Amino acid sequence: MRALTVEEARRRAADLVVRSYRVDFDLTGSGDTFVTTSRIRFGATSDSTWVDVKPERLLAVELNGAALDVDLLAEGRFPLTGLQAENEVVVTAELKYSVDGEGLVRSVDAADGRVYTYGMSSLESAPRYFPCFDQPDLKAPYTVTVKCPEDWVVLGNGAATQVGPGEWELAETKPLASYFVTIVAGPYHLIRSEYDGIPLGLACRQSLKEHLERDADDLFRTTRQAFDEYHRMFRQRYPFGEYWQAFVPDFNLGAMENPGCVTFADHLVFRSKVTEAERSTRARIIVHEMAHMWFGDLVTMKWWNDMWLNESFAEYMAHRVSEDATDYQGNWTDFAFVRRWWGLQTDQSSSTHPVAPDSLKDARQSLDDFDGISYAKGAAVLKQLAKYLGDDVFLKGVNAHLESHEYGNADLHEFIAKLTEAGAQDLGNWSEQWLRTSGLDTITAERTPAGIVLHRTSPDASRRPHKLSVRGYDADGTGETVDVMLDGDFVEVALSNDLAVIVPDADDDTWAKIRLDATSLENLPAVLPTIADGTARAVIWNSIRDATAHAELDPRQALELVVTAIQHEDSDIAVGSLVRWLEERVLGGYLPYDESRGAVADALGNKLATTEPGSSLQLATVRGFIATTSDAELLKAWLSGDRTPDGLEIDADLRWSLVLRLVRLNAFGAAEIDAELARDTSTEGVNHAARCRSALADGKEAAWTRIMTDPTVGVKELLAAAEGFWHPGQAAVTAPYVERFFTDIHRTAEIRAGMVVALTVQRIVPEFVIEPELLARAAAMVADETVAPSIRRQTANFADNLRKAVAVRRTFL
Repeated sequence: MRALTVEEARRRAADLVVRSYRVDFDLTGSGDTFVTTSRIRFGATSDSTWVDVKPERLLAVELNGAALDVDLLAEGRFPLTGLQAENEVVVTAELKYSVDGEGLVRSVDAADGRVYTYGMSSLESAPRYFPCFDQPDLKAPYTVTVKCPEDWVVLGNGAATQVGPGEWELAETKPLASYFVTIVAGPYHLIRSEYDGIPLGLACRQSLKEHLERDADDLFRTTRQAFDEYHRMFRQRYPFGEYWQAFVPDFNLGAMENPGCVTFADHLVFRSKVTEAERSTRARIIVHEMAHMWFGDLVTMKWWNDMWLNESFAEYMAHRVSEDATDYQGNWTDFAFVRRWWGLQTDQSSSTHPVAPDSLKDARQSLDDFDGISYAKGAAVLKQLAKYLGDDVFLKGVNAHLESHEYGNADLHEFIAKLTEAGAQDLGNWSEQWLRTSGLDTITAERTPAGIVLHRTSPDASRRPHKLSVRGYDADGTGETVDVMLDGDFVEVALSNDLAVIVPDADDDTWAKIRLDATSLENLPAVLPTIADGTARAVIWNSIRDATAHAELDPRQALELVVTAIQHEDSDIAVGSLVRWLEERVLGGYLPYDESRGAVADALGNKLATTEPGSSLQLATVRGFIATTSDAELLKAWLSGDRTPDGLEIDADLRWSLVLRLVRLNAFGAAEIDAELARDTSTEGVNHAARCRSALADGKEAAWTRIMTDPTVGVKELLAAAEGFWHPGQAAVTAPYVERFFTDIHRTAEIRAGMVVALTVQRIVPEFVIEPELLARAAAMVADETVAPSIRRQTANFADNLRKAVAVRRTFL
């Protein structure tokens, strides 16, 4: 089907004013379809337009009382001609439930057979479950009704009222864009609360009831704390009535900011023990989605090139507000280790783009820009802007922006104008440097006889100013900090040149590659364990990881540093991030797998002897040890409850981690997977089993066929199967599938749609096959315009990683 272009969207926005929607859903059918009727009132200044609908069968269309020929539907668009100044179109369609995470998603809980649905409207998905004018700048109030089985409950953007058995009405909303309209319908377990006049609620599958009940106080407390801080910062309160947080099955991402009814992936209802880092991450996701109530929902971008006005703001506010107002701390350390690292890699890839690019892409192409640039880099740039302007000017401009465009739409130029009115100067130049260009500067510290000189190297003509802190550390980890404005190619820093380690941007305030000088690198093994500040350690590790990726640092030296420093690391965020980096890039990527993993497993095994029993750090260490050890007998003993470290609970999810590793060690087979699934019959168990079966040496063909050809498999199970497929320890087994990736992957876009296509490719690329000849195969696919854009984009990212790994091996091995 055709994707909406920016030119088409602008023309339709100029022609139409949408007055209201009434959308009626009938979910009482027994098959894989449902019926929706949309009644849309709108004004028009032209005589023709179209309405978006992607049905299995279009049942009826009436325009101003006259029936139209349903056969006029083409490529998801129904033409409307002979328009009057005021119009009403009524479209009734039979539509198909989705299993790919977009549209109206329907799933069956393996635990009890109950059926659950929820609506996901982002980007091109809304017309898959209700007819609409699908673009972000045609906002209107919505009134919704739902017919459903009598044992179901219904939630949505407006407050839901049951008006009869299986019949629900949702209150009229404030003006909404089509991409955040939702309904949540099924036998959900509900928990209600209230705070500061705002009705609050949580929802989840019945099989997760006990786990949601256990975490409800924590979830509500974070929500209350964030509301207090947002109400303090912004000059208007939360504007959308009730505030439900629904944890829904088979969600393709983390969450979606639907006003009044935010949807979350229900793996965020923790059924097993998790680390404090994971709890902190969940809190930030909650706070992120709450920020969208202002950034995105109250004021919405005009077109997808300004999605950063949604996502970058929400990402920045999530970390800022979580740190300043919630019980969870260390948020900026987590940002540095996880989100910034994601963004740094994206900004150095062939698919990089500006934070606020020109509006050239259509809606489908824009989907790929929900990435480390729009989230992490944009958030870092906003953090730098707030530091550069000062909070008073920054928040004054932000509030003026929200007030001027409430319930409407705005773009970058209008945002910059409000900041300028608030007192900011020369922001046109700033936005060109930071928002309109891609790539990043490199900042290095040079030791000179007179002291320290900070250098800025730019990859282009941009001259980005950096306001940052430089910190020098003595041999015992004592730090001395100097604030610096680096707005030229170099600046002198008032620090001694005999300090053991010099860390530019130690507080992670700007957006740049950081490179450590030779003396600092030499002293790191001794000094790094003594540095108390977690964010500074993250800045150092990002420099190490990035230098390794670009063949500037021997991967064996980086691995040795990890093995040495991790013994002393007290942060579960750091342990988890570093082990994940080793698994994804170093072990079997930059270094041969069999030669590198033993030292990591030994270091983590030794660390277990010194970590506090039952602690979050112990759990992070155990996970890393399980993933890297080759001691199958010890893992079997843990699985049976023997020889486990003191304080460690081998719960459901940890059991599956043990089973997966034992499968990869050829110590377990299909019978053991089946036995574990019989023990854990939940939907989560089904997904874990799919990952394990995909990891079986003799399970590859069945897994490959399912991933590439089966449109009925749900999102979580699909992605789990893709995650289990490749492993550097199975190179011989997976070798036949390397070429098949290039011949088969393009067809997945014919059986799936939306974000799940890219997510699948991300996980099923042959990441650990370090063969230079694959670069030509990848380049050919990237150049083939018959292949879906999201597949080409992810293949380009694969080629970037492969090119780096090849360069590292050629340089150092």
